[in-house]
Amino acid sequence: METYPHTCAQEISATEKLPTRSIALWWLGQAGFAIKSASLTMLIDPFLSEHEGRLVVPPFSATTAPEIDFVLCTHEHLDHLDLPALQALAQRQPQLRLVVPRPIIGQLTETGIESERILGVQPGEEHMLGTCRLRPVPAVHAIQCPPAIYNFGFEESEGQYRYLGYVLDLDGVCLYHPGDTLVYDSMAAHLRSHAIDLALLPINGRNYFREQQQLVGNLDEREAADLAAAAGIDCVIPTHYEMFAANTGRVGFFVDYIRTFHPHISCHLPTHGKRFVYTK
Repeated sequence: METYPHTCAQEISATEKLPTRSIALWWLGQAGFAIKSASLTMLIDPFLSEHEGRLVVPPFSATTAPEIDFVLCTHEHLDHLDLPALQALAQRQPQLRLVVPRPIIGQLTETGIESERILGVQPGEEHMLGTCRLRPVPAVHAIQCPPAIYNFGFEESEGQYRYLGYVLDLDGVCLYHPGDTLVYDSMAAHLRSHAIDLALLPINGRNYFREQQQLVGNLDEREAADLAAAAGIDCVIPTHYEMFAANTGRVGFFVDYIRTFHPHISCHLPTHGKRFVYTK
């Protein structure tokens, strides 16, 4: 699979001076983002490998990626935990460190990535990734369906959370990446307590017929918008709606809904591989 010219990777590397209380983001497709602050560069859920049926080419590959400090993965589905790409990134970039839910550390070490380069995390903890404060939060998801059983993954993980979202404090900006999730009790109140500025929310939804094709679902367009409003989030970027033909969302409907019912929330539609600077 061909990728875009190296302009995205080059732009990430060249982005050095940002306004105060600002971060730069590049959408890599699906739920993947590159994020840069004044002092570090990270990837969240980068899906960079070739895959049958993929509709969006990655802005760069693991071999042409810019220098990365941290890669964060929220759970084990291949469009979030791209093991071949992570292995290649780790081999090429010795400074890189990886962050994953604690129950899936073994999936990375099985590829040959050294355990000392991997940080396993759980909700209720705080970790410093360089100048970034990381606070993991729960997500409700499923390893597979049918059967459509959405939960925190405790049964498969000896009582630990298998699916996570991440709240990141970077240069005065609080960013929320939920991974894949449905809404659960107390979720909005919990997120509100973090005073989130910018959220990257999936909008592909879930339904019976997709679940029969083993497609695990997410927030839909209304739920994402209503969650952002209930959690007091300032700005939303919709994600996870364009990678596979059988698992799409309606970004136009999301925009219409949020502008009609929650006009105080800003909404940004990113372009794949193009820089967006959020300033608080």
